Amino acid sequence: MMGAGKTAVGRRLASRLGWEHVDSDEQVERATGRSVAEIFATEGEAAFRLAERAALAAALDTHAPSVVSVAGGAVLDPDNRRAIAAGGVVVWLRAGVDTLAARLGDGAGRPLLAGDPAGVLARLLPEREPLYAELADVVLDVEGRDPDQIVEAIIGHRRVASA
Repeated sequence: MMGAGKTAVGRRLASRLGWEHVDSDEQVERATGRSVAEIFATEGEAAFRLAERAALAAALDTHAPSVVSVAGGAVLDPDNRRAIAAGGVVVWLRAGVDTLAARLGDGAGRPLLAGDPAGVLARLLPEREPLYAELADVVLDVEGRDPDQIVEAIIGHRRVASA
C-alpha cells in the first residue's frame, strides 16, 4: 500500500543484497516521460494502470537478481497478480490506515488521495488487503519500525527460507 515504505525498504534491501532495485512507479515515469500525477490528470487512472502493467512486466522480466517495489494498486489487475506471484518472493509491508495517513500527509503527488487522504486509505485498504494476503510469502508489520529494521526482518526471513 502507498506509504508502507516499499521504495525506501526496497532500495536498502537491494543495496544490502547487492541486487538491482526497480520501482514500478519510477519505471512508469521513465517510460512515459510524465509523472504518475500527470498521467492521472491528463489520461486518467486506466491509462496509468496500463503503463503500470507494462512497467511491472518489464521489471519482472530481468535475469539479474532484483528487488522490485511494486505499486500498491498493481494487485488490482489479475494479470499483474499472476506475474507478481511468479516473480519471486513476495513481501507485504503491512501498515494500518493511521500509519499510512501519517506518512502520506496531505497526499501531495498521490492522485488517488486527493481531497481526503485518510478517508481514501480507509476505503482502499480493506479492498486491497485480501489481494496482498493472497500474494504474500512474507508479511511484515511496519508499525513502529524504521526501514533498516524492516530490511533486517526481510533478510532474517530470507535466511530461514534458504536454510
